[in-house]
Amino acid sequence: MLRSMFAAVSGLRSHQTMMDVVGNNIANVNTAGYKSSRATFQDAMSQVIRGSSAVSAARAGTNPMQVGLGAQLGSIDGVFTQGSIQLTGRSTDLAIQGDGFFVMQLNDQTLYSRAGAFSVDSTGGLTGPSGARIMGWMPMADGTIDTQQPLEAITLPTGQVIEPVATSAVTIGGNLPATGLAATPTVVTSSITIYDSLGAAHQLNFEWTKTNDATQEWTLDVTSPDNVAGPAVSLGGGTMTFDTDGTLLTPATGIITLTAADFGAGTPQDIDLNFAEPGTELVQYGDTITAEARLQDGSEMGFLRGFEFGVDGSITGRFSNGLAKPLGMVALATFNNAAGLQRQGENIFAETLNSGVALVSQPGAGDAGVLTPGALEMSNVELANEFTNLIIAQRGFQANARAITASDEMLADTVNMKR
Repeated sequence: MLRSMFAAVSGLRSHQTMMDVVGNNIANVNTAGYKSSRATFQDAMSQVIRGSSAVSAARAGTNPMQVGLGAQLGSIDGVFTQGSIQLTGRSTDLAIQGDGFFVMQLNDQTLYSRAGAFSVDSTGGLTGPSGARIMGWMPMADGTIDTQQPLEAITLPTGQVIEPVATSAVTIGGNLPATGLAATPTVVTSSITIYDSLGAAHQLNFEWTKTNDATQEWTLDVTSPDNVAGPAVSLGGGTMTFDTDGTLLTPATGIITLTAADFGAGTPQDIDLNFAEPGTELVQYGDTITAEARLQDGSEMGFLRGFEFGVDGSITGRFSNGLAKPLGMVALATFNNAAGLQRQGENIFAETLNSGVALVSQPGAGDAGVLTPGALEMSNVELANEFTNLIIAQRGFQANARAITASDEMLADTVNMKR
């Protein structure tokens, strides 16, 4: 009877722990990135009343006779199934779809988390709610990101300046009229804004004049009101001829170069005028005029106005001059045994001897999942399962309490036999 009482006590303890685990899961039903836990039991040691015996000619073999001494906690396992994704619209919120953990650094310790509710501090550092710095890769001097380099804290400094780019090429396309006559010159004009080496804007004016009907020849003259030699002085140009099918014959390369165009605000620059860009070539058909300068590759100085995350962890800065530039990349860590990680509170895990070493990669590479920007992964707690486990824990606790009561009554009856 004492064995049954102490066995029931062990059952009470085990079911109390189960209730603690279930209660903690329910408490975190709305905790972003939370991974639920489960408690499992195993029987305790058993007392041998009689050992087993072998088969002999005189008698059959017998099985061992044992009495169990109760239950004990077998394990409390982390359940790392995928949580649902909830859109938040907040630019610094990130959700992981698939395996992996964000890599963080707090007090010189490397930690891991599934909760992507990040923000930017006063220095531009990407941080978690606990103040941990989010780790990844920053651009190198040439602007590229090398994921083979050591991890570093991601910094997104607002107000960052992107240097201006001097225009080196202008794409010109459209149609020059084939019906124009040199005797009554057809003049076609167009203009475009370009930039010098200091990022100052200047206007280029293009003027085509038909000069020969037999060879379908046009003369191009390029001027600029900002030309240091005078607004009416040509920056360059040349002759252009077309085949009978309307395609450009000369220049054969489809390019005319303005050499050392000088606008006085920066270094003189060579500008290639490209008339043969596939899909936007300059041609000569009919009498419609659509010839124009369409694109140029220069830009003014720009300031960082915002940034956005990609599913591959890339962070792209958007600048005031319309250009984009990589600002960094978020890293993810995967483990051979994620259930072996140790919970540190605040949605943070730490590596242990049984979790395996963190395998760091960019999102989408190897076993790592991808990111969903502007969203959070919600808790993976299933309330229906937890409420069922509540009933199981309660009934298990209740049954063990009844076993103690029954054992007590049997002891009382034994004591009363003396009367």
